[in-house]
Amino acid sequence: MMLIWLEFILCSAVIVYCGTKLSRYGDVIAEKTGMGRTWIGVVLMATVTSLPELVTGISSVTFSGVPDIAVGDILGSCVFNMLILAVMDTLYRPMPINTRAHHGHVLSAGFGILLLSIVAGGLFLGSRLAPFGWIGLYSLLITGLYIVSMRLVFNYERRQVSAYLKERTEELKYSAVALKGAVVKYAVNALAVVGAALFLPRIGAEIAVQTGLGQSFVGTIFIAIATSLPEVVVCIAALRIDAVDLAIGNLFGSNIFNVFILAVDDLFFLKGPLLTFAGRPHVLSALSAISMTAIAVISLIYRAEKKVLPLAWDSIGIVLVYICNVMLLYMFR
Repeated sequence: MMLIWLEFILCSAVIVYCGTKLSRYGDVIAEKTGMGRTWIGVVLMATVTSLPELVTGISSVTFSGVPDIAVGDILGSCVFNMLILAVMDTLYRPMPINTRAHHGHVLSAGFGILLLSIVAGGLFLGSRLAPFGWIGLYSLLITGLYIVSMRLVFNYERRQVSAYLKERTEELKYSAVALKGAVVKYAVNALAVVGAALFLPRIGAEIAVQTGLGQSFVGTIFIAIATSLPEVVVCIAALRIDAVDLAIGNLFGSNIFNVFILAVDDLFFLKGPLLTFAGRPHVLSALSAISMTAIAVISLIYRAEKKVLPLAWDSIGIVLVYICNVMLLYMFR
């Protein structure tokens, strides 16, 4: 028992260490290319920090044969990513963090809600949905919407020409850092994160057996937190350099990419549609992620000017939904 937890901690430590490097090199790439922190956060940062979920999911359905770990990891990560937004709010002073965020995040958050709704529907309907070969029809829909979402977010950001020009005329923070070197170091740290994530499915399955908590609960809580550690580290590091849009874009973009990962996992799971083999309690996590994202969208539009408590009202709501999700999952484990 002690050994398996030691392996879990070791993998998590590698993810944390390498994840700390990703935010800095991501910010360098954003500055050097002039693509903007929102776009870099939604696409580049979100994709790389979600690589543990991708590797864990494929490994879970192909080598370990634990679909509940794969689905629980993805949906649990989506829920945990929104909790990270609340954590960042406690660290950001003196105003609610969403007050400083770019309005473009509403677009990526909206696509996240739409994609999670498709997953919730797929979990609820289960075998009542006719498959396309061994793949669920929802996976084809998710893939199409993912491509559309990336295209629309890119077009939106491209229209913000004046913002980009303003960003380019600011004093460069990384004038001494070469773009090529930043890209190479970014790639090396990303590979290290992927390598650590390869071991998580086996560790998660063993923890589920030894603790008796079940694969759905372990995948949604323990494995989801471990694979979401890059998001935690990247977002906190981004706050330290006042790259708010990089941090928030990373979270919403990660949720979009996470749902797309479910479609990829479905392709590798040859027994049939993946969500048909997943436990129904995962619907709770999907609905929780939808609710938390909706709260964040309301906050982005309303833009409260001050905090009554260390947490803004929207962050309090997000934390309460997360607690309810954990309690319900434990009850139905």
